[in-house]
Amino acid sequence: MSEHNRESDLQREITELETKSATAARLFDIRRIIGGLFVLYGVIVMIAGFTASDADIDKAEGVNINLWTGLGMLILGLLFLLWLWLRPTAPPPPDTVPADEDASGN
Repeated sequence: MSEHNRESDLQREITELETKSATAARLFDIRRIIGGLFVLYGVIVMIAGFTASDADIDKAEGVNINLWTGLGMLILGLLFLLWLWLRPTAPPPPDTVPADEDASGN
C-alpha cells in the first residue's frame, strides 16, 4: 500500500512540475517580450511625435517621423500580442517512456 502512495505522490509531483514548466514556457514566450517592448517603445515615440516642435518637423521635410514610426511600432507590437493570444504556446508533450521501465528499456 505504501508503494502505491509513493507512486501517486511521484505522479502528483511530476504533474506539478509539468504544469510549472508549461507556465514558464508561456510566460517567457518571445512573442510576449517582443510585442510588449514594441508597444512600450511605440507609445514613447508617439508621445515624442505629439510633442514635436515645428523645427523638428521641418528637419524631416514636413513629416512627423516620430509620430508615424511610433504608430508603426505600436501596431507591430499589438500584432505580436494578438498572435500570442490567437496561437498560444502548446504545452510540452508528456513523457512517452513508462515509469516502470529503466533507462536501458528493459
